[in-house]
Amino acid sequence: MRIISGKYKGHQLVSFQADHIRPTTDRVKETLFNKIQGFVEEAKVLDLFSGTGNLGLEAISRGASEVTFVEKSKKSIAILEKNLAKLKISEPYRVVQKDVLSFLKSYEGAPFDLIFIDPPFTEEMAHDVMLAVSQSKVFHAQTLMMIESGRREKIVDDYSPLTRYDVREFGDKFLSFFQRKSE
Repeated sequence: MRIISGKYKGHQLVSFQADHIRPTTDRVKETLFNKIQGFVEEAKVLDLFSGTGNLGLEAISRGASEVTFVEKSKKSIAILEKNLAKLKISEPYRVVQKDVLSFLKSYEGAPFDLIFIDPPFTEEMAHDVMLAVSQSKVFHAQTLMMIESGRREKIVDDYSPLTRYDVREFGDKFLSFFQRKSE
């Protein structure tokens, strides 16, 4: 795993041996960031199921003003913290060790501009996560959201008030892009 572009371009992330993590591939990450490239700089970013921090770190490298990493696994957070230290990133980030669904239900802060969602495929929870996001206070009218899901997972086009505006296929996974419906 590496940072693709921006301030930390080419930097390798910490290698690890962990069965509980399936990092986003460079191909998927490149497609994702090409699609949202005009929205990353100065964005307030939420990285749900952040794992090693791969997506949030890419956003920091590309000029995000702030990234909140949400991850419940202590092992994943340890890897994320090693990556932050390796890149010598002291801010702008926050690590929240909490179950994502609980975080979404209880969130009361300012909404985010970009939201990355990469739930574990083994739990097939993309649909439930999108339902929780749609009822959360994490987004505003212009927020863009991206979720990775497995081919067999349920995910629909409409999670009112959110709607899917694009989807990309990568073998056994999909990358779906959501935003608030136009009024």
